[in-house]
Amino acid sequence: MRISGPSTILFLVSLAAALWVGPRAAAQDARCGAGQDLVVQALERITPQSDNEAFEDALQLLKHANSVCAELGDAWYYRSLVEQRLGHAPLARFAMDQARLIGSEALNQGLNPLVLSTPASRGITAEPNANAPPPPPVKIGPIQQKWALVIGIGHFTDSGIPALHYTTADANAFAAELKDPGIGGFPSSNVYVLTDDQATTKNIKEKLNLIARSAGANDLVVIYVATHGTSRATDTAGGANYFVTYDTEAYNAGNLDEDALYATAYPMVELANAVATRMKALRTAVFLDTCYSGGATAGRAAQAGQQLANTAPSGQMLDHMSEGTGRIVIAASRVDQESLESDSLRHGYFTYYLLQALKNGKGATPLSQVFASVEQQVSQTVAAKGMHQDPVMDRSSADADFALRPAVPAGTASARP
Repeated sequence: MRISGPSTILFLVSLAAALWVGPRAAAQDARCGAGQDLVVQALERITPQSDNEAFEDALQLLKHANSVCAELGDAWYYRSLVEQRLGHAPLARFAMDQARLIGSEALNQGLNPLVLSTPASRGITAEPNANAPPPPPVKIGPIQQKWALVIGIGHFTDSGIPALHYTTADANAFAAELKDPGIGGFPSSNVYVLTDDQATTKNIKEKLNLIARSAGANDLVVIYVATHGTSRATDTAGGANYFVTYDTEAYNAGNLDEDALYATAYPMVELANAVATRMKALRTAVFLDTCYSGGATAGRAAQAGQQLANTAPSGQMLDHMSEGTGRIVIAASRVDQESLESDSLRHGYFTYYLLQALKNGKGATPLSQVFASVEQQVSQTVAAKGMHQDPVMDRSSADADFALRPAVPAGTASARP
C-alpha cells in the first residue's frame, strides 16, 4: 500500500511507536516476573490457620508485588483476601475491584488458599483458638472413583536446564501401575500423564483443576511429580520453591535469570494449595521425586558461577500440602539431599522402590507401610554407595492412611487442626 503526504509521517511514527517495545517491554516483563515471585512468597507464608502476623507479612509482600507490577491482577486478588482476613473491608473491596478491572486468573478460577477443601476444616475463624477442641472425625465411605495426575519431565525448552535421564520412564511406569487392574485399578481415562513437552506450566494447572472439579469426597486422588525442584536459596528475594516445567525459562545468555524462572516455573505452593484447598477427596496422596543426581548443578550457567540449585520441597511446604483430612505426602528425599538416579535400575531410586512396594502388595498395602518399605530400601541402597537419601512422609493426621486397592472400608479419618 502506498501512502503519501503528511499522513505518511504520522503513520510511520505511529507504527514505529507500536513496534518499538524492546527495552521497555523487557523491563516490564522483568518487573512482573519479580512481582509474581513476591506473590508466591506471600502465599507460602499463609495457611487458613496462620496468625495475623503472618497475614501482615503476606500483605506487605503483595503490596510490594503491586508496586513493581501494578497490572499483576493475581496480586490484587490475593491482597483482597488478605485484607478481608485482617478485617480491612474497604481495602479488600478496593483490591478486589482492581483485580476485576485488570483481570486475575486466580479470581477467575475461584482460588482461595484460606479455606481448606475437606469438611472438617472448611472455613476460618477470626483468630485461631489454641484451646478449641479438635475437629470431629470425618466419616468416609468406600472409594468411588480414582483420579491421578502423573508428571515426568526429562527435557526442557531451555537448553541451559540439564536433562534428566529417567524421569519420563519413572512417570510412565508409575502410571502403568496405577492403571494395572492387579495393582492400582485406576480407570485409564482418569489417569492424566504429562511428560516432557506435554508438561507445560499451563497444562499442569489445567489438569489439576480438572481433577479438583471432578473428584468427590469419597474418591481417591494421586499426584506424582518427577522433575527438577528449585531450592529456596535460588530465590534471593525471599526463598520460594518451584517445580521446573518443560517450558520454564531459567537462563539468559548463560546466566541464571531469576525473574524469568519465577515467571515461567510452577510454584510448589500452588500444588500445595490445590491439594489443601481444592481437592475434596478424603483420600489424596502426593508423591514428589523432584530432584536428581545433582543434574541441575551442571548447567551452562555454572561456568559463570551461577547455577539452578536443585532440592526437595521444604518441610514447611510438605506441612502445607498435608493440611486437611486424609492427606499423605511422600517426598523422595530430605530438603538438604538430592534424589538420585540409577543407571543400572534405569529409574530414580525412590520411584524404583516405590514401584516395587506397590507391586509386591498388589496395591492393597496401606501407604504408610509402602513408605516404610521405600524409606528403608532407598536409604540402605544409597548409603551402600557412600551417599545419603532419606525419603520423608507427612500426613494430615497419624491415622490418615489408605491403600490404592481395594476400597477402604467405611471408617473415620481425623483432620489436622
